[in-house]
Amino acid sequence: MKIIVSEEIESVCPGFVGGCVDAMVKNSPYCEPLWQEINAMGEKFRKELTTTTVKELPGIAATRRVYKACGKDPSRYRPASEALIRRQLQGKELYQIDTLVDLINLASIAFGYSIGGFDADKFEGDTLTLGVGREGEPYEGIHRGLINIAGLPVYRDAKGGVGTPTSDNERTKITLDTTHLVVLINGYDGDEDRVRANAEFIQDLLRKYCQSDGGSYLLYR
Repeated sequence: MKIIVSEEIESVCPGFVGGCVDAMVKNSPYCEPLWQEINAMGEKFRKELTTTTVKELPGIAATRRVYKACGKDPSRYRPASEALIRRQLQGKELYQIDTLVDLINLASIAFGYSIGGFDADKFEGDTLTLGVGREGEPYEGIHRGLINIAGLPVYRDAKGGVGTPTSDNERTKITLDTTHLVVLINGYDGDEDRVRANAEFIQDLLRKYCQSDGGSYLLYR
């Protein structure tokens, strides 16, 4: 899969660094050891953060800045990483979906980056382009219905939008039948070392919980 960062994104975030993990996997409905890690992370956050200070985490703060630069209100359309951590800080459990989705949520809260997880076999074409959503552009968020992605960073394949930092698209979502996984890490803070560490963390989780060799990853700008 070729990934292109458009001039639209470069103009509002010239230091952007993305990470792509590509792996063959076996999904499952639920994984208890994984949820022990997720709950332990929630306990850690409740000792260290508040719903106000969570916005100051570098990955979240940078994503919010890009939202504003693109014309989107980050408090109305929260980056997924912020929404997940806020939920834990409020004493609420994260939604349990399946092992791959739950694993990606853990990777997102652990590093503060909004991360997209996709069934790669559902992509159209061989190229993803990161751009900015347009007015009236059709986009069906997972379990959210049609959402307005105008002003949101968005990855598009040959057919249209597949992922934003707020919600991925229903069309390319992960299911229990997913065997070819692509994960995209959005490093709007430009921290290459941290994006790399996040990719390697995802690979480690895939080895532990998804009968995978961890696949491969690449960084892109």
